[in-house]
Amino acid sequence: MDASVIVVGAGPAGLMLAGELRLAGVDVLVLDRLAERTGESRGIGFTIRTMEVFDQRGLLPRFGGIETSDAGHFGGLPLDLTVLGAAHSAARTVPQSRTEAVLESWARELGAVIRRGQEVTGLVEDADGVSVNVAGAEHTLRARYVVGCDGGRSSVRRLAGFDFPGTPATTELYLADVRGVSLAPKMTADPSAAGLVMVAHLPDGITRIIAAERGTPPTRRTAPPEFSEVADVFKRLTDTDISAAEPVWVSAFTDAARQVTQYRRGRILLAGDAAHVHLPAGGQGMNTSVQDSVNLGWKLAAVVRGNAPETLLDTYHAERHPVGSRLLANTRAQSLLILGGDDVTPVREVLTELLDHPEVSRHLAGRVSGLDIRYDVGGGRHPLLGARLPELALANGTLRTTSTRLLRAGRGLLLDLSDNARLRRRAQGWTDRVDVVTAAADGVPDDGPLTHTAAALVRPDGHVAWAAPGSHNDLPTALERWFGPAR
Repeated sequence: MDASVIVVGAGPAGLMLAGELRLAGVDVLVLDRLAERTGESRGIGFTIRTMEVFDQRGLLPRFGGIETSDAGHFGGLPLDLTVLGAAHSAARTVPQSRTEAVLESWARELGAVIRRGQEVTGLVEDADGVSVNVAGAEHTLRARYVVGCDGGRSSVRRLAGFDFPGTPATTELYLADVRGVSLAPKMTADPSAAGLVMVAHLPDGITRIIAAERGTPPTRRTAPPEFSEVADVFKRLTDTDISAAEPVWVSAFTDAARQVTQYRRGRILLAGDAAHVHLPAGGQGMNTSVQDSVNLGWKLAAVVRGNAPETLLDTYHAERHPVGSRLLANTRAQSLLILGGDDVTPVREVLTELLDHPEVSRHLAGRVSGLDIRYDVGGGRHPLLGARLPELALANGTLRTTSTRLLRAGRGLLLDLSDNARLRRRAQGWTDRVDVVTAAADGVPDDGPLTHTAAALVRPDGHVAWAAPGSHNDLPTALERWFGPAR
């Protein structure tokens, strides 16, 4: 084997997966068809959930100063994200190019091998692994597993024969990052207008422009549009001439919405845009892609290392396919609100009224932030089962730490919050994979989800797999389900 895992695609999903695999000690080879990073920045921020994920791995300081905001939107209708009571706010204006640079540096430091200029042209799976053909290479690469993280036009998805149903594009949207213009930030989704216009300020004096004329069918393209096309559309929609601006990057995208029917076919898996494409409303695409990789990484590592059976990989599809499906549903709904005309006005008006109700606002804020995700980890009454563990301040004598810091190593975590020696003895067979920490939680609200919690088993991705009291399963059953048989 050239590597235990070959990851195809060095975007945020592929680089995050490479880092997660290396945290678990699995050798990984990342292949990317481009000779170098493009510097393009489709995504320009992080949802609250991605901020939690990056904090969990200690990555946030690598980004430097991050501008945050508690303002969100659903289809152009404003949302107040503070209703969620989250520890983090959403990050604004972090270019995807910066995200990729940070994740690549982290993955390389952990020992990931990244090869650029490597276009995958063939995949053959057998009982022991996958053979990978690379254009122009004499040697066929071998790996136990291959993960396609190679974007919306995924070669891995096509070569492996994944089904990719969905709805075709109806509208084309132009995107341009430019210098040398002075434009006020704006977002117009007025049904009386001729289309959509968005203007945002990015770092380094760059202005992002998105423009779409309502009712304009998409163009079948083999190359990005010329900046003159973007300037012409912007002029027609705003009567402002930006043709003299310096284009840094120009692209076009559509409102097509598709999702594979399977995230795994044997030894070949998909993550990120290779598994789902949609209108990038609210920047959810890159964030969902990163979270796909965090869900998959520790599971794939456990199987490769022989700690868990291959059936653990089935939970990747079971948990992330519904997340992708809900993502497509909410972005398609937002597409109607943003790109629709007068016929959508009644829907906007009714939704605006509904957003005045706190429970509706919390529901939609949870959808666009990723904080509403809960996995099926087994029955029980505990309110945190399947959800992410909120950050906890922990104390044990003079030791002061947080639950977030305890997850930095990418291992499982059993938090003993009641100094229960019997509980710790029952977990002894898994201490090579799960850290057992006895501590008292500081500042737990009297009416919070952790009130009266005696212990919690937390997966490497931060989700609670078992809690006491309240889980129907006992601790060894939960440990074996998520971490394999006892040592």
